[in-house]
Amino acid sequence: MKVIPTLICGGAGSRLWPVSREQHPKPFIRLADGQSLLQKAYLRAALPGVSEVLTVTNRELYFKIKDEFQEAGAPLAASFILEPFERGTAAAVACAALRVEAAHGPDAVLLVLPADHLIEKQAAFAAAVASASRLASQGRLVTFGIHPDRPETGYGYIQANGDRVERFVEKPSHEKAREYIAAGYLWNSGMFCFDAGTAIREMQAHCPDVLAAVRECLARSAQGPGAALELDAETFAKVPEISFDHAVMEKSRAASVVQADLGWSDIGSWTAIAELATGDANGNRIEGEAWLHDVAGCYVRSDGRLVAAVGVRNLVIVDTRDAVLVADQSRAQDVKHIFAQLKGKGHDAAKLHPLVHRPWGTYEVLEEGAGFKIKRIEVKPGASLSLQMHHHRSEHWIVVNGTAKVVNGEREFVLQANESTFIPAENKHRLENPASIPLVIIEVQCGGYLGEDDIVRFDDRYGRVRAAEPAADPASPAARR
Repeated sequence: MKVIPTLICGGAGSRLWPVSREQHPKPFIRLADGQSLLQKAYLRAALPGVSEVLTVTNRELYFKIKDEFQEAGAPLAASFILEPFERGTAAAVACAALRVEAAHGPDAVLLVLPADHLIEKQAAFAAAVASASRLASQGRLVTFGIHPDRPETGYGYIQANGDRVERFVEKPSHEKAREYIAAGYLWNSGMFCFDAGTAIREMQAHCPDVLAAVRECLARSAQGPGAALELDAETFAKVPEISFDHAVMEKSRAASVVQADLGWSDIGSWTAIAELATGDANGNRIEGEAWLHDVAGCYVRSDGRLVAAVGVRNLVIVDTRDAVLVADQSRAQDVKHIFAQLKGKGHDAAKLHPLVHRPWGTYEVLEEGAGFKIKRIEVKPGASLSLQMHHHRSEHWIVVNGTAKVVNGEREFVLQANESTFIPAENKHRLENPASIPLVIIEVQCGGYLGEDDIVRFDDRYGRVRAAEPAADPASPAARR
């Protein structure tokens, strides 16, 4: 049978703020070994006989995910379904099942894997997938049940009778969780295995509105960049927002479970991240540079700056370039409330890091104030920004490393290190790196409005030009450079 691992990569990972943000969600978090959760999921999917992986994700994450796969070694061919916004896992699974059925037939098996889980026992995982695939070939909807080692209130539970699911239970209280463990319940991992035809049949039976709306959306969708299907935003907005668990698994009589011990965690909080690090004699776990005095039981993570702590116990301290989190470890799940407050106020710290990834490279805001913004821009070898212009700002480019090929109005020329150019507002311009080493420039923006949505693209090798793309509106959602 043909197995198509299907990675679901999205969400905000609000409990892992400030490292996880809307445009840098939990799957991109790097662990102590240097790999991201997404890379681990991708490599985990490279099972014997598997040659390709399908990823369902937000369009804004597409190029970043491709870079992650490439860095991981790219053992699998990759295709993508690009959502304009989230509509829940039922929509994601419906899109994937219909797409796989069209490409490989109804008997092709989807192995649906969240891209932000950690599994430490690869051999046990492969064995569990083999068992699940056999059940899937018999027309079953298979989930993976994890043998619990503690009463966990952050997971759902499964009551099973052999390989048949009796019922699913929502995240319980601590007391209920203890009862469920005593009764032999399993953790619900959120991973699934089924053939495309069975998934479509069961969705038709239990959530026909979701399936019909997704069919309409796929009919209106177009091929995007590379091997990517870009979903039509207007029709996708009509898809009911619901999880696959609620829409199908909890209702279906075809639900089965493979019980497994995989060394599994959904890495749902900073305490889960802390458990992956090695503790010192005082139970402190440190990632980055930290100096401690009379500190015990703390997790400290720094992405660059030195962190010092004195006389504290059982804290989570996470320092990033633009935000610091300090939380009692027993309240780590409540970090999501800070994220919700920031998002509700439209604060940039809920959405972006200062270092922002783009298909051509990265930019970092170094400083900004009234009427100016200073960025460090790094362009990958052979990459190019779009041909574009801005209504409200001018830009100064200073090359500090590498070679820049520049279009500025009617002129095209090359700049080397320590050379610069000035781009007036409404001048068409493009920046390209023709060399084999990274290009680094400092960009100084000046103007009355410096939002990322003050951009009009005329040409872009990454397919980001829309037909009749409107001029920038300061009140519009942020566009991408």
